[in-house]
Amino acid sequence: MIIIISLILVLDQLSKLIACRSLYLNQSIPVIKNIFHITLVHNRGAAFGLLRNQVPLLICTTFFAIWLIYVNLRHSPGGKKFSLYRISLGLVLAGALGNLIDRIFYSYVIDFLDFRIWPVFNVADSAITVGAVLLGWTLLKGPKTK
Repeated sequence: MIIIISLILVLDQLSKLIACRSLYLNQSIPVIKNIFHITLVHNRGAAFGLLRNQVPLLICTTFFAIWLIYVNLRHSPGGKKFSLYRISLGLVLAGALGNLIDRIFYSYVIDFLDFRIWPVFNVADSAITVGAVLLGWTLLKGPKTK
């Protein structure tokens, strides 16, 4: 689990560093014109810009979410074994940590992946989304019975 979380964190922070060094704020470079662009934005809110400029609240909420995920990982069925449930929690945790680092150091989250039909996002956001979908699926699927 530590490897997955570390890999996502490094990929997230490295990609944000490259975006910040390659673009100026609000600059957009088309990769596939009108479909996918690299656009540097500073998100001062949560998902979809909700709770804009509420940095202390977002930081506290993120710390609480990280603590809940950590407790769940420590006490999840199967112990330290890999499971889709544990992987989904690890993805959400890695994404939360990646965006928390931005909020603590910059008071905003660095976003740069722009599909034009969706708000601009980053690697951490992707990890949170994939993790949340997997988590929902594993919870809806329920435990296997013999």
